[in-house]
Amino acid sequence: MNKKLLVLLLPALLSAQNLRELITLAQTNNDIVIAKKHSQEAKAKELDSKKSEYFPTLDLGGFYKRDDDVSPFQAGDVYSAYAKVDFEIYDGGRRSAQVDAKKESLKSSTFDSTAFKKSLALNITKNFFAIKSLQASLNAREEAQKTLKAQLERIKQFYAAKMATLDDVERVQADFDTNLYNIQTIRFQILSLKSQLELTVGKKIATLDSSAFKKEADAAFESLDNIKASRAQQRAISYNANAVDSYYYPNIRIEDKYNLYAYDRLDPLANQFAKPLDRQNVLLLSANIRLFDYGRVAKTQEALKLNAAALQSQIEYKTKEQKMRYELAVARIETAKLKIKSAKSALNAATSAFETIEKKYNAGIVDYIVYLDALTKKTSSKALYASSLNDLEVAYATYYYYSGKNILEELQ
Repeated sequence: MNKKLLVLLLPALLSAQNLRELITLAQTNNDIVIAKKHSQEAKAKELDSKKSEYFPTLDLGGFYKRDDDVSPFQAGDVYSAYAKVDFEIYDGGRRSAQVDAKKESLKSSTFDSTAFKKSLALNITKNFFAIKSLQASLNAREEAQKTLKAQLERIKQFYAAKMATLDDVERVQADFDTNLYNIQTIRFQILSLKSQLELTVGKKIATLDSSAFKKEADAAFESLDNIKASRAQQRAISYNANAVDSYYYPNIRIEDKYNLYAYDRLDPLANQFAKPLDRQNVLLLSANIRLFDYGRVAKTQEALKLNAAALQSQIEYKTKEQKMRYELAVARIETAKLKIKSAKSALNAATSAFETIEKKYNAGIVDYIVYLDALTKKTSSKALYASSLNDLEVAYATYYYYSGKNILEELQ
């Protein structure tokens, strides 16, 4: 390979990606992954916010008041600044329940993010091997196209020598053009899937390297992360219901407020009889309990419990669906293995038959129809065998996914 050709091919070689690299890129660059990461960070901030409610609050403030018509013993202008410390002594368990709810909500968001990444990895895997299968079909048809081109040139020479008819030429030309049409169709299918893959991973892809999964069929079964997310969300709803229930318990607060005052246009008599305060400290201890609200809190709590029950039904359905798909994935692996054996046997037979028939066709022993049939079977068998190998990889990826595993860790 000369240096100029190497320079031309270098960008394509550098852009080749295997399945592990594509999944890793997607889990970093995919816009939905980034969005879920931001959502997870927001949930963490909400938890921190709820934890902060256990600490006292400190407020600074002030006001200015002006009265144009001043009453006796009053000032026309009043200035004030204050500092206030407020602390909730008892809340009936509201803050504790809300913190627990936010913790579960954060767990749910984390599981949801992980579930999306795993689902994304499975979709990338399916597209990856679909492209591989289409590429194998394309290669088989391009190989057949070379053979058809050679036969077309050969039959044209026979026609020029008046050893073949125009019908013979047109028949080979039709097969040549039909195969070319199929080649262009497959190329567009590859382009479509590759574009979708590039959108998912956030990077241009030139070629795909070979990838394969571990061939282990004894993975331990565990719940999918989207089921774990629903369970955490259900617990969050239950804690929110407890927080609502706290409104029926006493609420006790303590507040200490320190004020500074200044005055202008003060009535002279005020200093003689009752000098206005220039500073004041007020300590306030308050207690409150909800006695009657026409069932508002109780109905809110009941609605939350019904939402939790609805989530439980969804969890039960998702669990059944996962087990069903897990069992189908196991069966799919066995089916894929049998298909590989059949496809390999068919490919060997078709290849051997084509080699024999091609010799007979060139010798004029068999006609073009028999030759074309042999070529078609060889082409389809070759593509089918490659497709069956790729189907096995997708079967294992599906199996690992519904086992609750991270399929990225199951790549060889």
